[in-house]
Amino acid sequence: MDLEKEKIRRKIRSIKSLPTLPAVAQKVSKLAESDKTSASQLSTIISQDQALSGRVLRLVNSSFYGFPGRISNISNAILLLGFDVVKSLIISVSVFEMMEKGIIGLWEHSLGCALAARIIARRLKDCDPEELSVAGLLHDIGKVVVSIQLSDSYEDIKQTIREQKIIFYEAEKKVLEFTHEDIGSWLAESWNLPVNLLEPISYHHQPLKAPKAKLQTAIVHVADFLTRAVGFGSGGDPWTPPLNHKAWERSGLTIQTFDEVIREFNDELETLEARSMFEGLSS
Repeated sequence: MDLEKEKIRRKIRSIKSLPTLPAVAQKVSKLAESDKTSASQLSTIISQDQALSGRVLRLVNSSFYGFPGRISNISNAILLLGFDVVKSLIISVSVFEMMEKGIIGLWEHSLGCALAARIIARRLKDCDPEELSVAGLLHDIGKVVVSIQLSDSYEDIKQTIREQKIIFYEAEKKVLEFTHEDIGSWLAESWNLPVNLLEPISYHHQPLKAPKAKLQTAIVHVADFLTRAVGFGSGGDPWTPPLNHKAWERSGLTIQTFDEVIREFNDELETLEARSMFEGLSS
Protein backbone atom coordinates (compact mmCIF):
# COMPACT_ATOMS: atom_id res chain seq x y z
CA MET A 1 0.00 0.00 0.00
CA ASP A 2 1.45 3.39 -0.99
CA LEU A 3 1.96 6.18 1.55
CA GLU A 4 -0.89 8.33 0.22
CA LYS A 5 -3.37 5.47 0.50
CA GLU A 6 -2.20 4.63 4.01
CA LYS A 7 -2.61 8.29 4.99
CA ILE A 8 -6.20 8.19 3.75
CA ARG A 9 -6.88 4.95 5.63
CA ARG A 10 -5.57 6.46 8.87
CA LYS A 11 -7.92 9.41 8.47
CA ILE A 12 -10.88 7.10 7.83
CA ARG A 13 -10.05 4.91 10.83
CA SER A 14 -10.08 8.02 13.01
CA ILE A 15 -13.77 8.63 12.21
CA LYS A 16 -15.84 7.81 15.27
CA SER A 17 -18.66 5.26 15.07
CA LEU A 18 -18.00 3.83 11.64
CA PRO A 19 -20.77 1.36 10.79
CA THR A 20 -19.91 -2.17 11.86
CA LEU A 21 -21.10 -5.37 10.27
CA PRO A 22 -24.16 -6.64 12.18
CA ALA A 23 -23.40 -9.56 14.50
CA VAL A 24 -25.86 -11.69 12.54
CA ALA A 25 -23.99 -11.00 9.28
CA GLN A 26 -20.68 -11.88 10.96
CA LYS A 27 -22.08 -15.26 12.01
CA VAL A 28 -23.53 -15.83 8.55
CA SER A 29 -20.20 -15.02 6.90
CA LYS A 30 -18.47 -17.72 8.93
CA LEU A 31 -21.18 -20.28 8.19
CA ALA A 32 -21.07 -19.52 4.49
CA GLU A 33 -17.42 -20.54 4.28
CA SER A 34 -18.58 -24.15 4.52
CA ASP A 35 -20.08 -25.86 1.46
CA LYS A 36 -22.15 -27.97 3.82
CA THR A 37 -24.12 -25.00 5.18
CA SER A 38 -27.77 -25.05 4.07
CA ALA A 39 -30.19 -22.20 3.40
CA SER A 40 -32.16 -23.40 6.43
CA GLN A 41 -29.12 -23.04 8.71
CA LEU A 42 -28.41 -19.55 7.39
CA SER A 43 -32.05 -18.61 7.78
CA THR A 44 -32.03 -19.73 11.42
CA ILE A 45 -29.07 -17.46 12.21
CA ILE A 46 -30.49 -14.44 10.35
CA SER A 47 -33.92 -14.86 11.95
CA GLN A 48 -32.37 -14.52 15.42
CA ASP A 49 -32.42 -10.77 14.80
CA GLN A 50 -36.15 -10.36 14.23
CA ALA A 51 -36.05 -6.62 13.56
CA LEU A 52 -33.28 -6.97 10.99
CA SER A 53 -34.79 -9.98 9.23
CA GLY A 54 -38.12 -8.15 9.15
CA ARG A 55 -36.55 -5.20 7.36
CA VAL A 56 -34.86 -7.50 4.85
CA LEU A 57 -38.19 -9.20 4.12
CA ARG A 58 -39.90 -5.82 3.69
CA LEU A 59 -37.29 -4.89 1.10
CA VAL A 60 -37.50 -8.26 -0.68
CA ASN A 61 -41.32 -7.98 -0.81
CA SER A 62 -41.30 -4.37 -2.00
CA SER A 63 -42.01 -3.05 -5.49
CA PHE A 64 -38.24 -2.95 -6.04
CA TYR A 65 -38.18 -6.74 -6.50
CA GLY A 66 -41.75 -7.23 -7.64
CA PHE A 67 -41.94 -10.97 -7.00
CA PRO A 68 -45.42 -12.32 -7.89
CA GLY A 69 -45.89 -14.10 -4.57
CA ARG A 70 -45.10 -12.94 -1.05
CA ILE A 71 -41.80 -14.16 0.43
CA SER A 72 -42.67 -14.98 4.01
CA ASN A 73 -39.31 -16.11 5.42
CA ILE A 74 -35.57 -15.60 5.06
CA SER A 75 -35.02 -19.17 3.87
CA ASN A 76 -37.13 -18.53 0.75
CA ALA A 77 -35.33 -15.22 0.20
CA ILE A 78 -31.98 -17.04 0.22
CA LEU A 79 -33.24 -19.65 -2.24
CA LEU A 80 -34.56 -16.97 -4.61
CA LEU A 81 -31.77 -14.40 -4.40
CA GLY A 82 -28.74 -16.37 -3.23
CA PHE A 83 -26.72 -16.03 -0.07
CA ASP A 84 -24.41 -13.22 -1.17
CA VAL A 85 -27.33 -10.99 -2.16
CA VAL A 86 -29.22 -11.61 1.10
CA LYS A 87 -26.06 -11.03 3.14
CA SER A 88 -25.51 -7.75 1.31
CA LEU A 89 -29.13 -6.75 1.86
CA ILE A 90 -28.58 -7.28 5.59
CA ILE A 91 -25.70 -4.83 5.38
CA SER A 92 -27.73 -2.43 3.24
CA VAL A 93 -30.70 -2.17 5.56
CA SER A 94 -28.40 -1.87 8.59
CA VAL A 95 -26.55 1.08 7.06
CA PHE A 96 -29.56 2.84 5.58
CA GLU A 97 -31.33 2.48 8.91
CA MET A 98 -28.86 5.11 10.18
CA MET A 99 -30.09 7.61 7.62
CA GLU A 100 -31.95 10.63 8.83
CA LYS A 101 -35.10 11.73 7.04
CA GLY A 102 -33.17 14.75 5.71
CA ILE A 103 -31.05 12.60 3.40
CA ILE A 104 -33.83 10.47 1.97
CA GLY A 105 -32.71 11.81 -1.42
CA LEU A 106 -29.55 9.72 -1.09
CA TRP A 107 -31.64 6.62 -0.39
CA GLU A 108 -33.71 7.33 -3.50
CA HIS A 109 -30.58 7.83 -5.59
CA SER A 110 -29.07 4.58 -4.27
CA LEU A 111 -32.27 2.69 -5.01
CA GLY A 112 -32.42 4.20 -8.50
CA CYS A 113 -28.82 3.20 -9.17
CA ALA A 114 -29.60 -0.33 -7.97
CA LEU A 115 -32.54 -0.51 -10.35
CA ALA A 116 -30.54 0.85 -13.31
CA ALA A 117 -27.63 -1.53 -12.65
CA ARG A 118 -29.99 -4.50 -12.55
CA ILE A 119 -31.67 -3.47 -15.83
CA ILE A 120 -28.30 -3.13 -17.58
CA ALA A 121 -27.03 -6.44 -16.14
CA ARG A 122 -30.09 -8.31 -17.45
CA ARG A 123 -28.84 -7.63 -20.96
CA LEU A 124 -25.48 -9.27 -20.32
CA LYS A 125 -24.48 -12.93 -19.99
CA ASP A 126 -21.62 -12.53 -17.54
CA CYS A 127 -23.43 -10.64 -14.75
CA ASP A 128 -25.81 -11.52 -11.95
CA PRO A 129 -28.53 -8.81 -12.06
CA GLU A 130 -29.34 -9.15 -8.35
CA GLU A 131 -25.68 -8.87 -7.38
CA LEU A 132 -25.40 -5.75 -9.55
CA SER A 133 -28.49 -4.27 -7.93
CA VAL A 134 -26.87 -4.65 -4.50
CA ALA A 135 -23.66 -3.07 -5.81
CA GLY A 136 -25.76 -0.13 -6.99
CA LEU A 137 -27.58 0.06 -3.68
CA LEU A 138 -24.31 0.18 -1.73
CA HIS A 139 -22.17 2.26 -4.13
CA ASP A 140 -22.57 5.52 -2.16
CA ILE A 141 -22.37 3.95 1.29
CA GLY A 142 -19.45 6.25 2.10
CA LYS A 143 -21.75 9.27 1.70
CA VAL A 144 -23.87 7.98 4.59
CA VAL A 145 -20.79 8.14 6.82
CA VAL A 146 -19.82 11.60 5.54
CA SER A 147 -23.30 13.03 6.09
CA ILE A 148 -23.82 11.58 9.57
CA GLN A 149 -20.41 11.04 11.18
CA LEU A 150 -18.67 14.03 9.55
CA SER A 151 -21.57 16.46 9.73
CA ASP A 152 -19.42 19.61 10.05
CA SER A 153 -17.32 18.62 7.05
CA TYR A 154 -20.51 17.68 5.22
CA GLU A 155 -21.72 21.26 5.55
CA ASP A 156 -18.35 22.50 4.28
CA ILE A 157 -18.64 20.14 1.31
CA LYS A 158 -22.09 21.48 0.45
CA GLN A 159 -20.81 25.04 0.70
CA THR A 160 -17.87 24.20 -1.57
CA ILE A 161 -20.28 22.67 -4.08
CA ARG A 162 -22.37 25.85 -4.12
CA GLU A 163 -19.45 28.24 -4.32
CA GLN A 164 -17.27 26.36 -6.81
CA LYS A 165 -20.05 24.61 -8.75
CA ILE A 166 -18.34 21.22 -8.62
CA ILE A 167 -19.68 17.72 -8.00
CA PHE A 168 -19.75 16.14 -4.53
CA TYR A 169 -16.80 13.87 -5.32
CA GLU A 170 -14.52 16.80 -6.21
CA ALA A 171 -15.68 18.86 -3.22
CA GLU A 172 -14.86 15.96 -0.87
CA LYS A 173 -11.29 15.89 -2.12
CA LYS A 174 -10.91 19.60 -1.40
CA VAL A 175 -12.48 19.49 2.08
CA LEU A 176 -11.53 16.03 3.39
CA GLU A 177 -8.61 15.03 1.15
CA PHE A 178 -10.41 11.71 0.67
CA THR A 179 -13.78 10.68 -0.76
CA HIS A 180 -16.85 8.55 -0.13
CA GLU A 181 -15.24 5.98 -2.45
CA ASP A 182 -12.33 5.68 0.00
CA ILE A 183 -14.67 5.30 2.98
CA GLY A 184 -16.86 2.81 1.12
CA SER A 185 -13.82 0.80 0.07
CA TRP A 186 -12.57 0.59 3.64
CA LEU A 187 -16.00 -0.51 4.90
CA ALA A 188 -16.43 -3.09 2.13
CA GLU A 189 -13.03 -4.58 2.90
CA SER A 190 -13.68 -4.67 6.64
CA TRP A 191 -17.01 -6.41 6.00
CA ASN A 192 -15.38 -8.95 3.65
CA LEU A 193 -17.70 -8.13 0.77
CA PRO A 194 -16.98 -10.03 -2.45
CA VAL A 195 -14.91 -8.26 -5.10
CA ASN A 196 -17.95 -7.79 -7.36
CA LEU A 197 -19.42 -5.52 -4.68
CA LEU A 198 -16.20 -4.07 -3.27
CA GLU A 199 -14.80 -2.69 -6.52
CA PRO A 200 -17.95 -0.90 -7.75
CA ILE A 201 -18.12 0.77 -4.33
CA SER A 202 -14.41 1.65 -4.51
CA TYR A 203 -14.17 2.83 -8.12
CA HIS A 204 -17.57 3.96 -9.43
CA HIS A 205 -16.17 7.45 -10.14
CA GLN A 206 -12.97 6.08 -11.69
CA PRO A 207 -14.19 2.81 -13.21
CA LEU A 208 -11.12 2.04 -15.30
CA LYS A 209 -9.09 1.57 -12.10
CA ALA A 210 -11.05 -1.52 -11.05
CA PRO A 211 -8.48 -4.37 -11.19
CA LYS A 212 -10.85 -7.37 -11.23
CA ALA A 213 -14.56 -6.53 -11.34
CA LYS A 214 -14.14 -4.40 -14.45
CA LEU A 215 -17.55 -5.07 -15.97
CA GLN A 216 -19.49 -4.74 -12.71
CA THR A 217 -17.76 -1.44 -11.89
CA ALA A 218 -18.45 -0.10 -15.38
CA ILE A 219 -22.13 -0.99 -15.05
CA VAL A 220 -22.50 0.76 -11.68
CA HIS A 221 -20.69 3.80 -13.11
CA VAL A 222 -23.15 3.99 -16.02
CA ALA A 223 -26.12 3.29 -13.70
CA ASP A 224 -24.99 6.11 -11.41
CA PHE A 225 -24.77 8.44 -14.41
CA LEU A 226 -28.22 7.42 -15.65
CA THR A 227 -29.87 7.88 -12.24
CA ARG A 228 -28.36 11.34 -11.88
CA ALA A 229 -29.22 12.28 -15.47
CA VAL A 230 -32.94 11.54 -15.01
CA GLY A 231 -32.92 13.38 -11.68
CA PHE A 232 -34.11 10.57 -9.41
CA GLY A 233 -33.05 11.18 -5.81
CA SER A 234 -30.02 13.23 -4.85
CA GLY A 235 -26.32 12.45 -5.05
CA GLY A 236 -25.48 15.51 -2.95
CA ASP A 237 -25.13 18.07 -5.74
CA PRO A 238 -27.29 19.33 -8.64
CA TRP A 239 -25.03 18.10 -11.44
CA THR A 240 -24.69 14.89 -13.39
CA PRO A 241 -21.18 13.41 -12.95
CA PRO A 242 -19.16 12.85 -16.13
CA LEU A 243 -19.62 9.60 -18.03
CA ASN A 244 -16.45 7.66 -18.74
CA HIS A 245 -16.82 6.59 -22.36
CA LYS A 246 -14.50 3.60 -22.03
CA ALA A 247 -16.62 2.36 -19.13
CA TRP A 248 -19.66 2.88 -21.35
CA GLU A 249 -18.08 0.71 -24.04
CA ARG A 250 -17.14 -1.90 -21.44
CA SER A 251 -20.75 -2.08 -20.24
CA GLY A 252 -21.75 -3.35 -23.68
CA LEU A 253 -24.42 -0.69 -24.23
CA THR A 254 -25.16 0.98 -27.54
CA ILE A 255 -27.22 4.11 -28.20
CA GLN A 256 -30.17 1.90 -29.09
CA THR A 257 -29.92 -0.39 -26.06
CA PHE A 258 -29.32 2.62 -23.79
CA ASP A 259 -32.60 4.13 -25.01
CA GLU A 260 -34.27 0.82 -24.14
CA VAL A 261 -32.67 0.87 -20.68
CA ILE A 262 -33.91 4.43 -20.09
CA ARG A 263 -37.48 3.51 -21.08
CA GLU A 264 -37.46 0.43 -18.84
CA PHE A 265 -35.89 2.44 -16.01
CA ASN A 266 -38.55 5.17 -16.23
CA ASP A 267 -41.33 2.57 -16.38
CA GLU A 268 -40.07 0.81 -13.25
CA LEU A 269 -39.54 4.10 -11.42
CA GLU A 270 -43.27 4.78 -11.73
CA THR A 271 -44.06 1.77 -9.55
CA LEU A 272 -41.10 2.16 -7.18
CA GLU A 273 -42.35 3.31 -3.79
CA ALA A 274 -38.98 4.59 -2.60
CA ARG A 275 -40.15 6.76 0.27
CA SER A 276 -42.44 4.16 1.81
CA MET A 277 -39.63 1.61 1.49
CA PHE A 278 -37.29 3.98 3.33
CA GLU A 279 -39.82 4.47 6.12
CA GLY A 280 -40.28 0.70 6.35
CA LEU A 281 -36.56 0.11 6.73
CA SER A 282 -36.08 2.86 9.31
CA SER A 283 -39.07 1.94 11.48
